[in-house]
Amino acid sequence: MSELEIKGIKDWTTDWKKVEGIKTPWAESSKASDIPLHLNYFNGSMFEAVEKIAEKYPNNTAFDFMGKPTKYKELVKTIRQCARSLRTIGIRPGDVVTIAMPNCPQAIYMFYAVNLVGGICNMVHPLSSEKEIEFYLRESNSVSCITLDQFYNKIENIRKNTPVVNVIIASIKDALSKPVKAGYMLTEGRKIERIPHDAPVIRWEKFLSLGKSCFWNYEVKRESNDASVILYSGGTTGTTKGIVLTNGNFNALGQQIIATNPMFRPGDKMLAAMPIFHGFGLGVCIHSMLSQGGRCVLVPRFTPESYAKLITKYQCNFIAGVPTLFEALLRLPKFDGADLSSLKGVFSGGDSLSIELKKKMDLFLRNHNAKIQIREGYGTTECVTASCLTPPQFSKPGSIGIPFPDTYYKICKIGTSEELPYGEEGEILLAGPTVMRGYMNHEAETDATLTTDPDGLTWVHTGDLGCMDAEGFIYFKGRAKRMIISSGYNIYPAQLENIIDAHPLVQMSCVIGIPDPIKIQKVKAFVMLKPDVPANQRTKDSIMNYCEKHIAKYAMPKSIEFKAELPKTLVGKVAYRVLEEEEAAKNAKCEE
Repeated sequence: MSELEIKGIKDWTTDWKKVEGIKTPWAESSKASDIPLHLNYFNGSMFEAVEKIAEKYPNNTAFDFMGKPTKYKELVKTIRQCARSLRTIGIRPGDVVTIAMPNCPQAIYMFYAVNLVGGICNMVHPLSSEKEIEFYLRESNSVSCITLDQFYNKIENIRKNTPVVNVIIASIKDALSKPVKAGYMLTEGRKIERIPHDAPVIRWEKFLSLGKSCFWNYEVKRESNDASVILYSGGTTGTTKGIVLTNGNFNALGQQIIATNPMFRPGDKMLAAMPIFHGFGLGVCIHSMLSQGGRCVLVPRFTPESYAKLITKYQCNFIAGVPTLFEALLRLPKFDGADLSSLKGVFSGGDSLSIELKKKMDLFLRNHNAKIQIREGYGTTECVTASCLTPPQFSKPGSIGIPFPDTYYKICKIGTSEELPYGEEGEILLAGPTVMRGYMNHEAETDATLTTDPDGLTWVHTGDLGCMDAEGFIYFKGRAKRMIISSGYNIYPAQLENIIDAHPLVQMSCVIGIPDPIKIQKVKAFVMLKPDVPANQRTKDSIMNYCEKHIAKYAMPKSIEFKAELPKTLVGKVAYRVLEEEEAAKNAKCEE
């Protein structure tokens, strides 16, 4: 599959330094924080950016995984070994390879190896349901897939319905040191179901050995604007779509992250707990570090306890997470007396950080010897991840900060490009070198989301509401599009309703998010049953069991309520806001 067959993507090229006539009220704030307005961007592939830094710091540690460090020179050597193997099994320029992996070494090697041979990485949540994984494989036309042994059955069950030719199976144990491996096999390893010996897969060690027979040129020259990664999000309508991102998008982000953190030094450690299949994890915690000389502490399975342990064990310099993570950290007894003086940056994204939680977190940091405050950012997957961040020196209550270098924000009248005065609320539009090529196979939505002004600047219509003050600080007000945010994950009610409505006992459903002290929101489903179907526990269990087979764990409804009728608007649509208001009233009554 060639890149030209990925419909609905554009070829955006802009000379950022020559953009004129765009207001930059944040210029003075950037200058005061030693953050430049413009940067000179690396023009090459993601792999080349990492290889370049590896040549400069070959003996520096690139990442740590469960106590085992890997140097930059070893990282590049293994990436090249994987690239030769990919070429041997037939991966060609423009081919899509799905990576359904947690944060582990094999995922890192494969990510850059696919890039080196000119392929495109399709990043998928390994805990997604079988139907979701099938959709991702078919939508991207993936020819190969790599996953862990514990997820093998998911892939095998749907493989025949997809274009996948090769399935590569890795294991956590393959990346461990001998002492840790022994302990792993006695605990976690024992729980993993054995894969049949004759299973039609390529096991990791065998895969690596295949490259020995590659004697031809496996390296493909890629340019900054070439498609390199597909991440998934709901776009402007809430329907899952593949977002096509380029080498330049990721490389620019890496340089922007360092520019907005002038305290960064090569060798600084980032706790990489945000998942690699998410723009925040892949863009900020992985590629920004590895392309700029940082050190990633990989976290394959996140828990607040493991997060806390690794921060102190490795004396991490940077950590990033969603607000629910920081809320959980505040309640951990393990942090009592912990020394966090090594921290240079703590970043919050994925959802709004409340003013109260920021105050609590700032006090927590001070009480643990950290000389910094938590910094809130904002972004969308349509520009990889963050594109706006609170400056290091100062913040404004409720603000998500100021734009990255060469990134432009404006607040417009909803659905238009008509800019509003400072202080007025409207839709957030943003432009910059990290803006996507477009939505894969959805040209109409790409055209609706990306608009180009007469100067050639391409703007993302985010569908989010906010305002900007006269000093260029941005304030996030809410989401114009219907969406549930649970523990930092975007959940789209329309998708869940489509799944629930397919159950043979269900007439109609409506899904909403209700407040949760830990997750911010949790999913609740209202169900109208078909005539004569009993509204009892047995029916509820049947629907929940069905959901477990078709919905990812993080998006599962936490409760189901049966309704004889669902409220409707005047035009006949389900009035989900009425249900939200009813739930809010119930909660308020319970709190009285």
